[in-house]
Amino acid sequence: ILSIQQEFNDKQFNFNKINPEEIICEMTKCVNSRDVLNAPTSKMTVLVNVSPLEFGHCLFVPDPLQCYPQVLTKFAIAVGIESVFLSSDPGFRVGFNSLGAFASVNHLHLHGYYLDHELALESIAVEPLVPEKDFHRLINYHVGFVFYTEAKSVDKVAENICRVTDFLVKQNIAHNLFLSRGCPPHVHKPREMENSSRKGVRIFVWPRKSCFSAKEESALNVALCELAGHLPFKNKTDFEKATEEGVTEIINKYLLPKDEFFNLEQQLIQHLGKS
Repeated sequence: ILSIQQEFNDKQFNFNKINPEEIICEMTKCVNSRDVLNAPTSKMTVLVNVSPLEFGHCLFVPDPLQCYPQVLTKFAIAVGIESVFLSSDPGFRVGFNSLGAFASVNHLHLHGYYLDHELALESIAVEPLVPEKDFHRLINYHVGFVFYTEAKSVDKVAENICRVTDFLVKQNIAHNLFLSRGCPPHVHKPREMENSSRKGVRIFVWPRKSCFSAKEESALNVALCELAGHLPFKNKTDFEKATEEGVTEIINKYLLPKDEFFNLEQQLIQHLGKS
């Protein structure tokens, strides 16, 4: 992988070359005839992840035979959000790594897995940027953006997320996404707001520096999990030596400098405001 905009190449590894036994199921979205005409696909193939990070780690691949490159589509985002809503387990998470952000296969896919731990991101404070588009900035966390949706607004929010990720791709900016049950957006968390109020889904978008080198087998490769606060250490020594300061230092090496981030933020506010 050499570029965020790299085209699909059927000669490289892709999910049409897997062992059929790795297919768990297919999810088909019930849509009316009008929607079918406008949608590029309505089928999502669910695969076993042969290198799992957590329990139930699977891959969501929109219609593999269409050979989409690793660039998000509105359909992929919407199904990712809907999968979190559909799960009876609030610990089910979905994520996405773009090319240049530690995606290792250039064939459109999202990750899904169970993580039986609460994350600060589920209720952390956010700053509204374009409230009518459900677009916010994280406060007191790694610089990143947040969308929020409840079940009735999935399509609208998925479209706005796609506008942001399409903009990032055109600007050659790598990015990671993480989807989790979460509280409605707030600047100051009310005392009465408990985790039981996680009635919606928070979608986090982290623009970042591109990284096209191979993954280091034992290193902390900063992708969707690590940015969300889930740190899968590869060996016991690194786990025992880890400190919050050390992990934060590693993560900050991959994120955009704050001046670049805030410049991008202004561009995205204008971009979303025009739609």
